[in-house]
Amino acid sequence: MGSDANWGELVRQLEYKADWYGRELIKIDRYFPSSKRCSSCGHILEKLPLNIREWDCPECAAHHDRDINAAINILRMGTRVGVRRKGTPTKKAAGLAVSAPVAHGGNPQDRAGLSVERL
Repeated sequence: MGSDANWGELVRQLEYKADWYGRELIKIDRYFPSSKRCSSCGHILEKLPLNIREWDCPECAAHHDRDINAAINILRMGTRVGVRRKGTPTKKAAGLAVSAPVAHGGNPQDRAGLSVERL
């Protein structure tokens, strides 16, 4: 099984779980420059080879760890296009109204930041 097939299966599982929990899965274009875009000022580097793990923005001089910078940019893109806010009730299952997904097999009250209301 090639890496494209594995990626496709991951996306399929994420779509299934998002639907299961009444959430929206937001897909970001594979060519979105998450690593190359400065999360401070928005400047986009022309090139950023994979072996470069840290870089300084030529526009604002912000120092970035490649992966942390990418994560910040992906989070911003996701919230910009409509991730549901914490506290918004979701699908009711097993007699619970929850404000965030509850993992299968876990005690909902043990989840940090999760409010649970018994129905």
